Amino acid sequence: MSVATSLRLPPLPTVRDLIKLYKLRALRQLSQNFLLDERITDKIVKAAGKIHNHHVLEVGPGPGSITRSIIKRQPKKLIVVEKDPRFLPTLELLKEASQNHVKMEIEINDIRSYNFEAGFADSSSNEWTDRPPPIHLIGNLPFSVSTNLIIRWLHQISQKSSAWSFGRAPMTLTFQKEVAERIVAPVTDEQRCRLSVMCQFWCDVDHKFTIPGKAFLPKPDVDVGVVTFTPLKYPLVKLEFKMVEKVIRTIFNMRQKYAIKGGSRLFPENLRDELGLKLFALADVDQRTRPFELTNEEYARICYAYKLICEEYPDIEKYDFRAPKNVNAAAM
Repeated sequence: MSVATSLRLPPLPTVRDLIKLYKLRALRQLSQNFLLDERITDKIVKAAGKIHNHHVLEVGPGPGSITRSIIKRQPKKLIVVEKDPRFLPTLELLKEASQNHVKMEIEINDIRSYNFEAGFADSSSNEWTDRPPPIHLIGNLPFSVSTNLIIRWLHQISQKSSAWSFGRAPMTLTFQKEVAERIVAPVTDEQRCRLSVMCQFWCDVDHKFTIPGKAFLPKPDVDVGVVTFTPLKYPLVKLEFKMVEKVIRTIFNMRQKYAIKGGSRLFPENLRDELGLKLFALADVDQRTRPFELTNEEYARICYAYKLICEEYPDIEKYDFRAPKNVNAAAM
């Protein structure tokens, strides 16, 4: 066994025993599910690749199941960000047990408020086009926030900010199996959606494996997919994130119709026919293609075409077909 995987922690109660000892129960309102099988948590951490002597941030460690598997691979520094203070005693136990081998920091906080720049301040950074920095994000994400979190992080990746101000830091995260399948869905796949395109615009994504729901406590109604994200050296689109998201979301709003049906809704009703046709002509994309049949490259061309139209008609960018008419009228 290599040095990176040889660390043995002192004898500790099992996570299952700690859950009983501290009377910890998963809270439905926080979408909590505990993963207790050490073979599976080891497999999740292995999917992250080399983390020995690297900086690792674990999102939502809960009672510390994945945390133990991370510690065994001896990162230089491990930051755990946990919103629920009930898990502090079990995390403190792991911190004490590993203190001679791993620098561990416990942050009781919402990950959306966490300052990644401060947490990784003592890590080295790499140029964006170099290899990824020695930084990893790993987490068994609560189902209720997983999609919002990944969109938030994709936005930061596009800006090369937050954790990605240090370079192309990779992520290894869990999602409901269906969401994992959407993230990696290729052209024409029945799961292909807005999330597929947004993730693939900025990251190389890989659905590593599926965890059966019965491995969790309590057992969720769905299986769980483990997905890795590595930011691309050169994103497929270099436009403002919110504009790109607006274009992709609007087109997929009418997923089973021809793409022009959704695309035309980027424009006010009085300009919809004219500019909808112009959008697809500028992009050199067949307007009769359905949204899930469009390639990432075609979506990129549509985004650039929309940008050109917004430059010609400056008020168009403010238009949102979902907004009340009086709001759009004020914006226009």
